Amino acid sequence: MFVNKILPRLVLAALCAVVAAAPATALAAPGRDFSRKSEDAGPAASSTQITSQIILNVTNLRALRNYVLSTVTPGDPNFHHFLTVEQFSNNFSPSEKSIQQLVQYLHSYGITIEKIYRDHLDITISGTAAQINAAFSTQERMYQRDGKTFYRPAWKYSLPGTLGQMVLSVPGLSSEPASFHPMIVRLGHGVYQKMAAPNIRWPHNGTASGVPGDYTVGDVANFYNINPLYSEGITGRNQTIGIMTLANFRRADVYAYWNDIGLKVKPNRVSKVMVDGGTPVAANVGDDETSLDVEQSGGIAPDARIQVYIAPNTNQGFLDLFYTAASANRADTVSISWGEPEELYFAALNGGTDYTGQLRAIDQALLEGAAQGQSFFAAAGDAGAYDINDSQIAPIPQYSEQLSVDAPASDPAITAAGGLTINATIPGIPSLGCPAIPIAQQQVWGWDYLLNAWGSCLGLSTADLFPVGGGGGVSSFWPMPSYQRQTMGVQRTQPGQSLYQYPNPPSTAGGTDLIDLPANFLGRNMPDLSLNADPETGYILIDCTDFPEPANPQCAAAGFGGTSFVAPQLNGMTALIDQASGGRVGLLNPTIYALQNELGYGRGSPFMDVAAGDNWFYHGLPGYDDGSGIGAVNVARLALIYSFLNGGDESHSGHQH
Repeated sequence: MFVNKILPRLVLAALCAVVAAAPATALAAPGRDFSRKSEDAGPAASSTQITSQIILNVTNLRALRNYVLSTVTPGDPNFHHFLTVEQFSNNFSPSEKSIQQLVQYLHSYGITIEKIYRDHLDITISGTAAQINAAFSTQERMYQRDGKTFYRPAWKYSLPGTLGQMVLSVPGLSSEPASFHPMIVRLGHGVYQKMAAPNIRWPHNGTASGVPGDYTVGDVANFYNINPLYSEGITGRNQTIGIMTLANFRRADVYAYWNDIGLKVKPNRVSKVMVDGGTPVAANVGDDETSLDVEQSGGIAPDARIQVYIAPNTNQGFLDLFYTAASANRADTVSISWGEPEELYFAALNGGTDYTGQLRAIDQALLEGAAQGQSFFAAAGDAGAYDINDSQIAPIPQYSEQLSVDAPASDPAITAAGGLTINATIPGIPSLGCPAIPIAQQQVWGWDYLLNAWGSCLGLSTADLFPVGGGGGVSSFWPMPSYQRQTMGVQRTQPGQSLYQYPNPPSTAGGTDLIDLPANFLGRNMPDLSLNADPETGYILIDCTDFPEPANPQCAAAGFGGTSFVAPQLNGMTALIDQASGGRVGLLNPTIYALQNELGYGRGSPFMDVAAGDNWFYHGLPGYDDGSGIGAVNVARLALIYSFLNGGDESHSGHQH
């Protein structure tokens, strides 16, 4: 058995003790115009059909958080005693009687109940605008902005008495377009066209290419010490990986990727689950994101089953992804590589409407998953320490710089996946006089290093590259969780973080102050773990909708990166860890922070320190930092530790579906 590998007794003793004690750019699109207000087009027609979800409050949020912590604390009676969906519902969801009172109330206004999720926290309803207005004591009105028409309530909804206390959020009352985007970056197009993507070189011996820009999951296995698990037969057998996404994909693409790198997988291992109707397969809408998520996670755990949850790119669709994955409870590990800046939920950027209830709604679903033993991962973002300054949202110079983080990665109940540049030599461009760039050690991913090396030969300026890099920083919404309080290197929010919009950039005259983030807030720090994400040391992707035949017979491209790769990679790695330890391991964060606090990066530690590079603000330093988090992971060593803690018996499921 895998657990019989040698691990120093003192390391294990120390681990048990500590865990038990642990309580983009100026050349890009101009982004969003926050100064442009939505134009009121009058009341929505009474017959307008509206479908919405109602997210209910858990009955005891503090008890739920404590239970989750107890499931990952060795020595606690609840250690790895994960709940079924029914057990979760019985302990933390509103009672059947309370839900029926809400249902009867809605029925009295003619509203239809379309679905009640198994966890009794998410209810899908439908009705006309007139029925919704009457039941929720609001008025649905039509608005126009940027050529798009949508409805939303003119004022916040309300429900009578105890019914109002049950409800956390009703996001579907607004059809305002969402701005979720995938965390993917590619060389050779858009603003990065000066840095041409490499030609593809497929692996010839084994699954790894060994070529920066052409890396595969075989290279990831080499970088992060996964191969010892494969030699022990740890391949994801009897595990199910979940991918949450806002775009559809072609199954044939992911099988082609695995086949082209020489990886043998079972047919029909990938299934799609359409959430809220899903989305069609179409180019340029994120299908490349979904393809890479499946290719990477399923390549690292080649014998795991894969369920892909696909929802439309709406606020309601995004929330329903989390509640579908949690209430189905089929996926042991789950990742998402879509998100948006945390502050886009704040009232200051929404005309006074506070959408933070949606952040809390996501948090509840994540806590449910953790109580059931599911491990969740989210990409930390590709705009370095300045998430809001992404080229699609608030780019420089139209806006000022502002330190900010991405959601849902900022949630304390998810593992935030950060980005690194792997130690390699980036080939030069002799025709332009650009030298090769040696990367001596893994470093925090931030493209300021390219500015220093190739700024002159390519004619690059800061505007070309800022703020591309691995996301990281301090949440302005979520307080610091208990598992980070003993960690050296965590920070508070920085002072002076105001977002200004300029009417005549690059001039700052007449700038409008849109939002001021709190200073010195002791918030949740991120990322938690980081892996290679730099497109310069990036990956091959197969996606036939964006790279179709016959122009590209292989439907493949190289030079891809982004923390979109890291989240599914950690997802696949954790599926291996689950198999090695004989069952689900749940929320990773409390355990990995306890390990880092006690073991550091010496002998027996499952982590690799990242003490170089930066993400334009936070530098890679010894220990924890907001550029790389704890650092990179030695997967075989982390699996060994979890195997010891869980008894290492693969016959023990550790959970119930």
